[in-house]
Amino acid sequence: MIQYTPINIKTWSRLGSCGAFGIAAMELPEIDENIMITTADLCFYSGLERFRTKYEDRLINVGIAEQNMIGIAAGMAKEGLNVFATTYATFASTRCADQVRVNMGYMQLPIRLVGLTAGLSVGVLGATHMSFEDIAIMRGIPNITIVAPADCTETVKATLAAAKYPGSIYLRLSGTMNCPIVYHDDYHFEIGKAVVLQEGKDIALIANGPMVCKAVEVANMLRDEGIICTVLDMHTIKPLDTDLIKKCLGHKLIITLEEHSVIGGLGGAVAEYLSGMDNHPPLYTVGISDKFVKAASYEYLLEEYGLTVHKIKEQIIKKYNSRGK
Repeated sequence: MIQYTPINIKTWSRLGSCGAFGIAAMELPEIDENIMITTADLCFYSGLERFRTKYEDRLINVGIAEQNMIGIAAGMAKEGLNVFATTYATFASTRCADQVRVNMGYMQLPIRLVGLTAGLSVGVLGATHMSFEDIAIMRGIPNITIVAPADCTETVKATLAAAKYPGSIYLRLSGTMNCPIVYHDDYHFEIGKAVVLQEGKDIALIANGPMVCKAVEVANMLRDEGIICTVLDMHTIKPLDTDLIKKCLGHKLIITLEEHSVIGGLGGAVAEYLSGMDNHPPLYTVGISDKFVKAASYEYLLEEYGLTVHKIKEQIIKKYNSRGK
């Protein structure tokens, strides 16, 4: 059984989310003897080399054939197998959109689709490999749960939880190696239930993926200026934890933060929920603007699109000071 020790948590952080998924995958056959994993020629990048060595008969590499991978996963799920399918997030959501819609959405087959290197982390490979519209696509398909872990510890927990989840699920993994740690100790994780990291009264920061760590840092910086923030790790985008969002309605401002397009992601989900209310605080979404991103390093792209801690803080201060004007 996986132990959430300081050493393990630091190791998972160094490996990044894909490596952490591979660590969690080694536990899956112990959870369910019917576990199968498929991958579209990304065994190494899925962190599955050790899994392939130990459980050779439980892993199928379909090659560079992502649509077929979903079809194969669907067939195995139909026969009662507990199937994970792994590929780049951009291919999982766009190249496989029809297969995902029919097999996971319409047929409701319990496939655990793992989208690797989501967001800007593979920026050097260009727009074809970066995925910043995948949540928007997946949210539009009925019957699919969407989870975006905050760090590698949460990636491990989300992977193990996904294996026991009764429906179709899209697990969005993002960030790079040496991923910042949000959770230094064991904690309770439940799909569909956000985690309160800090409680405040002025601004509610609702984040997922790598932006959770940045939200915590920004909240600490704002505290020094007398602005007290609530910080929520909204790891599940669908279904949204509206109970915790309700508790933020007394704040002066709600900010969503995500390494995703400002259209259709976490910000869109929160906005749709708030739109049904007569009164709610102003909402502002921090994310990637509506354009294709040029090839560049991860650090450069975060700076370019305003997703560094200092640029996030600047945006928030500007919105906080201008509210009601």
